[in-house]
Amino acid sequence: MTDMIIPPPAVGLRRLRAAFKDLTLGRVCLTIVLLLGACLMVFPFVWMLSSSLKPTSEVFDADFRFWPRTFAGVQNYYDVLVTQPYLRYLLNSLIVCCGILAVQLITAVPAAYALAKLKFRGSTIFLGTVIACLTVPINVTSIPIYLGLVKMGLLDTYFSMMFPFFVSVFAIFLFRQFFHSYPDSIIEAARVDGFTEIEIVLRLILPAVVPAAAAFSVFSFVAHWNDLYWPLIVVQSQEKMTATLSMMQYRSTFDINYGRTFAAATIVTLPMMLVFLFARRAFVRGITMSGIKG
Repeated sequence: MTDMIIPPPAVGLRRLRAAFKDLTLGRVCLTIVLLLGACLMVFPFVWMLSSSLKPTSEVFDADFRFWPRTFAGVQNYYDVLVTQPYLRYLLNSLIVCCGILAVQLITAVPAAYALAKLKFRGSTIFLGTVIACLTVPINVTSIPIYLGLVKMGLLDTYFSMMFPFFVSVFAIFLFRQFFHSYPDSIIEAARVDGFTEIEIVLRLILPAVVPAAAAFSVFSFVAHWNDLYWPLIVVQSQEKMTATLSMMQYRSTFDINYGRTFAAATIVTLPMMLVFLFARRAFVRGITMSGIKG
């Protein structure tokens, strides 16, 4: 009588059983919640893209159709990109965003280093002031800043669009959290070797701050690229219009051309999506590293 040989279970069956074993009710509920959240986040972009392909009469139809009954996408995008100097608007937005970001980094890095690593009288009060300023919106200070720019004759300039944002308390707080986790021993060794505080910032701190700077750059660039409130106040000519502000041109007293407006919104949104896709790893890394220590 020969022994019966029982064949081992198939590899695919083992994997299937393992998958069902790990599939708990909690995981299923979490997956469903995440999918619903993703749909809520993506749907406005889908609706914007769909509306940019439609004539105005179809934008607010009762039944939503991604593909329009009357395709007007070519005309909408042609009117946005060709019939007006849209590349100029994009260039204005790029100049404003890059100028703001450069000055914010120049001012925030030394200030954050001082709050994190230097001991001086009133440092706690300064840190509390920085945190308190995070709660102050631009709307509160817009009137005095606007009046000051009028007195100096600086309206309708790049400087007027950038000036209120040169100092970012959010950047100071973010970099301060990052510097707080930087080893004190390295800074003390540099001081023993004769480094000045400026040399420490330039030669040690700046190379280390790249992840946090990348994360803040995404925040700053997206915020000021999409800003409509302040350019609407200080810009007075078509030559200085930003890409976001140019969308206001499709609004008249009695009507709004929603097809062209959504086409312009799609073009404005696309660069920011590409920036985030290329910088997402640095963005996540910077946010994670800046929160290592409180």
